[in-house]
Amino acid sequence: MMRNFKIYAYPHVYNNMSKDAFAGIFLPHPNPFNPRLGNYLSEHMFKLSLLRSSLITPIPQHAHFFFLPFSINAMRNDPRIRSESSIAEFVAEYTRRISHQFPFWNASAGADHFYVCCHSVGREAASKHADLHNNAIQVTCSSSFFQKFYVSHKDVALPQVWPRPQDVPLNPPHARHRLVYFAGRIQNSGVRQELVALWGNDTSMDVFEKSPSYPYEEGFRRSKYCLHVKGYEVNTARVSDAIHYGCIPVILSNYYDLPFANVLDWSKFSVVINTGEIPFLKKRLLSITRQMYLSMYHNLCQVRRHFVWHKTPRGYDSFHMTAYQLWLKRSIHRLTY
Repeated sequence: MMRNFKIYAYPHVYNNMSKDAFAGIFLPHPNPFNPRLGNYLSEHMFKLSLLRSSLITPIPQHAHFFFLPFSINAMRNDPRIRSESSIAEFVAEYTRRISHQFPFWNASAGADHFYVCCHSVGREAASKHADLHNNAIQVTCSSSFFQKFYVSHKDVALPQVWPRPQDVPLNPPHARHRLVYFAGRIQNSGVRQELVALWGNDTSMDVFEKSPSYPYEEGFRRSKYCLHVKGYEVNTARVSDAIHYGCIPVILSNYYDLPFANVLDWSKFSVVINTGEIPFLKKRLLSITRQMYLSMYHNLCQVRRHFVWHKTPRGYDSFHMTAYQLWLKRSIHRLTY
């Protein structure tokens, strides 16, 4: 892949701010590691990493894929656009514009094109352009089978990563004295409400419906297992947070297309539980032997590098792992330009 895979980014990613009033929607984010970006780091980092990678090509005839460089997060924060309906209109108009200005979209009806989003309103971005929804690849954090605009086996799951210090020393297994950790809002999630109702008062679990009395990160550091529980969206950054801090992810979410699932065996470093099994959560976790836990912890330490972004991409990081998912989909029939 590293030698052969090529991606062409439409030139709007290099727009001049003084000449294009909407240039900021296409340009790389000037400070992608700003903590205020929160859940949307991955959307911006993919673009920055791509432009600094060996995969980018200025010659479209050499490209296997074409990158639509608009940012849903940037549009969401632009008062001229910000509503879901306006974003969908903007994206549809942009797609129509490139189909008239360049020959590449029409050669495949968009099947060798992709865009990246890690914002909840990104689910609706393709809703007003049929070929964009049906043919182009959505690289997204909202990778759930029940999302009406996510198409499993066509689209690509993007890991949702928060800006975190990269070289955090991990607490070893013997220093993890709590069985379970979860903290998060429960208002929009029946699954979280059930979790708190059943396990919120268990003395071996730290399950909070609001912020705990100690720092959020400390819960990951001192616990063996950290819960990923569907909120308003099926995706949250808790999976990558757990991996980052060395806490075995417990994924309580149905129909979740896990990132890199065709490369990583998630059963080796995480626990996946159907939401209907919440009453048996503690029994399930206590049935995991010490040896099995240590094996998962060791494997977790090995996969941590896949859930890290770098401005200049490094081997096997989040950028290259995501690019590999695209590489596997490159056998697209298209007409000659």
